[in-house]
Amino acid sequence: MLALIPLFPLIGFIINALIGRRLSKAASGGLACLAMLLSFGVAAVAFWRLLGLPADARVVDETVFTWISSGRFQAPLTLRLDPLAALMCLVVSGIGFLIHVYSTAYMHEEAEHEYARYFSYLNLFAAFMLLLVLGANLLVMFIGWEGV
Repeated sequence: MLALIPLFPLIGFIINALIGRRLSKAASGGLACLAMLLSFGVAAVAFWRLLGLPADARVVDETVFTWISSGRFQAPLTLRLDPLAALMCLVVSGIGFLIHVYSTAYMHEEAEHEYARYFSYLNLFAAFMLLLVLGANLLVMFIGWEGV
């Protein structure tokens, strides 16, 4: 479930980057806003589930897959949700959603292809920011940091 938090904005980026020029401004902006809203919804559900755990067990790790495995060395793509990460996910996705909504009005005079490009980059930025917040190891956090 944790992988869905950065995955929704990443899907919004891919769709807007590939077919955003063919979409109307309302569809392109709406898709980007929807991606952030879904991310916020999943983050809120994860936050409430985390609060239901005992205070000393409020850490959830989710390994998506292992990137590198050589002998005893492994570099997994692992996401970690603890109370601070949960709060930051809510802040990043919630404020990010509000920024997306504001941007739909602010960017209304731009050409359609520039509008879609803007929202694709904004979704990509949000996805990397959420990956940075959820990273359970330095490799995942570094990828999130470099994306931001």
